[in-house]
Amino acid sequence: MQYLIFEGQSHFDLYPLTMTRPLWDLRVGISKLHEKWTHLLPAPPAKWASHYLHPYFSDAAPTGEYTAFNAAFIPQADFIRDLTEALAPNSFLLSDAGHVIAFRTDSESFSLPVEPISKAIVADAGLKEVAYTDALPPAIHHPWDIFQHNRHAFLLDLERIRAERPNHGIQDAHTTVYGRDNIFVEEGANIKAAIIDAEGGPVYIGRHATIQPGAIIQNAHAILDHATISMGAKLRGDSTIGPWSKVGGEVGNSVIQGYSNKAHDGYLGNSVIGHWCNLGADTNTSNLKNNYTEVKVWNYPKHGFKKSGTIFCGLIMGDHSKCGINTMFNTGTVVGVSANVFGDGYPRNFIPSFSWGGPKGVSTYRLDKAAETARIVMARRKIEFSQTDYDILTNVFAETAQYRR
Repeated sequence: MQYLIFEGQSHFDLYPLTMTRPLWDLRVGISKLHEKWTHLLPAPPAKWASHYLHPYFSDAAPTGEYTAFNAAFIPQADFIRDLTEALAPNSFLLSDAGHVIAFRTDSESFSLPVEPISKAIVADAGLKEVAYTDALPPAIHHPWDIFQHNRHAFLLDLERIRAERPNHGIQDAHTTVYGRDNIFVEEGANIKAAIIDAEGGPVYIGRHATIQPGAIIQNAHAILDHATISMGAKLRGDSTIGPWSKVGGEVGNSVIQGYSNKAHDGYLGNSVIGHWCNLGADTNTSNLKNNYTEVKVWNYPKHGFKKSGTIFCGLIMGDHSKCGINTMFNTGTVVGVSANVFGDGYPRNFIPSFSWGGPKGVSTYRLDKAAETARIVMARRKIEFSQTDYDILTNVFAETAQYRR
């Protein structure tokens, strides 16, 4: 049997995070979604991206019979087994919310589309709907799902890692540790005079990560390869600090995807920060409204604000976006791709991609200028800003022009 992972309609609900990468390339817990599926399936799956990202991320389509899974679901071995057993040839499984969970077909019967997979697409191809009555695992359908399900995904990832390789432990005599058995340290990590309290949840410290003196880490945390936790930082539970990211100040229940910096004081809570972002010194996010009511968050398919189902939601920031010092983000703010936010006061709680400015007014951040900044920032990590990167930003610039009017 061949396997494939695909994007459903959640691709658009996850904007701006999926404007620059497929849903399955998002990180939740320690690993990215496609890495979780790859670890659990009997053979590596082909990956299928949608919309304008298709030519840049998709593998070759399977030939012959295959089983395809919606990558939005956080997989476990028993879930994959149950799906496989429930699927007959040329059939699909649908969730109560209308998401295609999985389907089984062959390359002659079904031509994979470029758009996200929906019920209409598989039904029109002649696939038969099969009832699936078992409980579904958590899924990433909206940006806030990432921080809400981060602890669940982290515990699954850490269980696998513990079974695969040794724990190098904390060697520094001046680091204060609580719950030592709940701390997993990869080779090359550099930890000095920190306080790590893992009694309320495990802590994972990746290869060559740096924990500077005076940092306080409490409850479940994933600090990934080459990440740096600055002096005096205060990390509350259930967060992921992605690879090559720098974090200071106070952080709680947030996911920084990777290569992004919040190196100075300020609060980041219940937030998702994309790749290649920078939060200026003393940037603060509100994650709770003063009246404790449900947070509404900008939703691109709706072209308006959508109820999140939670009273806790801070900042959602797309790849390559930046903000200046002392920036204040209101509850449930969405910042698009390659935006540059600065100025006194609170900016709008929806800031379109390629915006330049803040509360006193916003203009368009020119594509060539944004690309040049991205080229400089990526070169600092010895990563080339490729033609593919430029093409993707060009697509985002065109697709989001309607919001900058």
